[in-house]
Amino acid sequence: MVNRAMMQSAVTMGQVQRKLDIIGQNISNANTAGYKSRQADFTSLLTQNIDNLKDKEAAVGRRTPDGIRLGSGARLGHTNLDLKQGTVRTTDRELDLALLKERHLFRVQVPTEAGNETQYTRAGNFYFLPVENDQLMLTTGEGHPVLGDDGEEIRLDNGFDDFTIRGDGSISVKRGDREETEASIGIAEAIRPRMLETTEGNRFRLPDTEALGFNEEEILAAVQNEDRSVRSNSLEASNVDTGQQMTGMLQMQRAYQFNARALSTSDEMMGLVNQLRS
Repeated sequence: MVNRAMMQSAVTMGQVQRKLDIIGQNISNANTAGYKSRQADFTSLLTQNIDNLKDKEAAVGRRTPDGIRLGSGARLGHTNLDLKQGTVRTTDRELDLALLKERHLFRVQVPTEAGNETQYTRAGNFYFLPVENDQLMLTTGEGHPVLGDDGEEIRLDNGFDDFTIRGDGSISVKRGDREETEASIGIAEAIRPRMLETTEGNRFRLPDTEALGFNEEEILAAVQNEDRSVRSNSLEASNVDTGQQMTGMLQMQRAYQFNARALSTSDEMMGLVNQLRS
């Protein structure tokens, strides 16, 4: 005989643990530049209507369907990505960049098993990395190349006197008395942010668009120079609300304990029934 209470508790405990993992990830990244918090919502699993009543007199005045409605537990319905703008703080470092529009993302190139892949991030703590031919390549803090508008790595010939990153993401380089724009940082806009997949290193990637029936342009779109808003000498802080996350963690811990207790009580009841039968 299937003990429905044990089934419901066991299923729900597994899903509660998944949400606790998401909350733990948010809290651990509360001080990570450009990090966007994740939120998970629960939905009910299959609900069954059992032991239907056939007595017409019992149905008099009843407003709910005949019988007893029992659920099969809860599960995480979906995980939402919160792209709300975090606090922008001044760092006085030219290569620290903050995107001032919520759905804008930097393009970066990340090596994977299938080859180089374009991924996206809000973290703008960039660096110049010396490469061959006496050039400097713009990279993330992990060393991944930052891509330009043309989808190629951003490389500047070394030996310049100064550089400036303008509000549209263009990089102006000064060599002697001459100042020219030599590169432009690639920026994309998330049209459907919920469809982006989170990956390691505080980055996002495109899902399998063919399987989902979408084109890449329906999820991400290039941003024209006049629509960009980039601030240098600044970094966007994480948008994690630590107080809210701690409150959610306490609620999930109580839910986990409640279901664990229900599971234990159901097991004890089944033990008593078995003893009575023997």
